[in-house]
Amino acid sequence: MSEERDDDLPFEGPEEVELPIDGELDLHLFRPRDVPELVGDYLDACRERGILQVRIVHGKGIGALRETVHRVLEKRDDVERFRLDSETGSGWGATLVELSRTRPAPDTPP
Repeated sequence: MSEERDDDLPFEGPEEVELPIDGELDLHLFRPRDVPELVGDYLDACRERGILQVRIVHGKGIGALRETVHRVLEKRDDVERFRLDSETGSGWGATLVELSRTRPAPDTPP
């Protein structure tokens, strides 16, 4: 009978990670498939705390993660505008997001 060691098991990260809600989200430690939900949840949490200026760090790479983040932002009705962060020198490695002061009401059918 062989004994299974912890280092023989595939790595599984924690189910939930506690993120500081401070207006900056670094996506480097997350799986790309988790990014759309994570970005939405993070923006919701920022809004609840009155944080309307958010910086999302997605890295430069080949741009796939940046494109995913931008698609999420384009679909949200509470995003006033977003742009690549050229102010801090990160260039296209981060996106600055400005949330509207009030979240528009969802469309109601006639």
